[in-house]
Amino acid sequence: MRKRMAAILAAAMLAMGTFAGCGSVADADTVEIVNVSYDPTRELYQAYNTLFEKHWEEQTGQKVRIIQSHGGSGKQALEVANGLDADVVTLALEGDIKTISDSGLIDPGFTSEFPDDSAPYTSTIVFLVRKGNPKQIKDWDDLLRSDVSVITPNPKTSGGARWNYLAAWYYFEGQGESEENITEHMKTLYQNVLVLDSGARGSTTTFIENGQGDVLIAWENEAFLSMQEEPGEYEIVVPSASVLCQPTVAVVDEVVDRRCSRAVAEEYLNYLYSDEAQKLAGENYYRPADQDIAKQFYTEEGTHEITKVPSDGKWMVTDVAMADISHFGGWDAVIEKHFSDGGIFDTIYERNR
Repeated sequence: MRKRMAAILAAAMLAMGTFAGCGSVADADTVEIVNVSYDPTRELYQAYNTLFEKHWEEQTGQKVRIIQSHGGSGKQALEVANGLDADVVTLALEGDIKTISDSGLIDPGFTSEFPDDSAPYTSTIVFLVRKGNPKQIKDWDDLLRSDVSVITPNPKTSGGARWNYLAAWYYFEGQGESEENITEHMKTLYQNVLVLDSGARGSTTTFIENGQGDVLIAWENEAFLSMQEEPGEYEIVVPSASVLCQPTVAVVDEVVDRRCSRAVAEEYLNYLYSDEAQKLAGENYYRPADQDIAKQFYTEEGTHEITKVPSDGKWMVTDVAMADISHFGGWDAVIEKHFSDGGIFDTIYERNR
């Protein structure tokens, strides 16, 4: 709360032109910021931007224009690191923002800049199957069957794909498998993948609009959105093990200091933790960081398989075993071991190299 109030005070100071060298921004009727995000947040930020525009004008008297950019999280991170101007980044995982930080654009320690490790909402990974679940897919080992075709994005470009991969790895690890056996299982799983799209939304399009695959490995929020848009056509299957996905947000320090947009950029991310924004996150099928608000969206304990979007809006499944990234040693270790050039993913997906 103290940090947020400080940001609002800073915003007011900016609006009055008290920051040296930023008078033109403070005097402008409208300030502009760019939010570079990942694929499945399109609907969330479309709604949130409207909410924030009203909030900023009420606090400062200044209008704000927000430009959105969406794509595979890993690809988006590389674009920003290579010069795409972004005032804020709201990406699928901490590791992608670290890519930008390593380029010198974001100061170290970005996960401590905002509450909850700078993750204002979370998600997890589920399966989306077609009506009636024709292949009777129940858990990760079903994705190894020769009669099952899988849709998931490319971990080289998609943050969601990395979460998918880690959720599967965690499941097989929990079965007591050796790393060698897990690697073989992952190879079999990816042999069953029909298309590796560059981002999660592309994979959803492949599964929903193009009709390819028996199962889509998906963000929880993306799966529920698909069911909402195509009622009665799909079902969500919750595997017995998954992973706690923590999309991370950060101010791009070099850009906001050059563009004199730090005050509005910081408040843009701070306001994601407001009650209004947290409820909006839940309504868009993300798990709010505020646990009191999150509980408004929980389904009943013991509900393991969801066949429709609950009419009462309570949808979060709570009885699945979930690992967090610390289980795997943190993102530096994960990227080096699994996703770097020559890492495990490269060895299991040789057929597309």
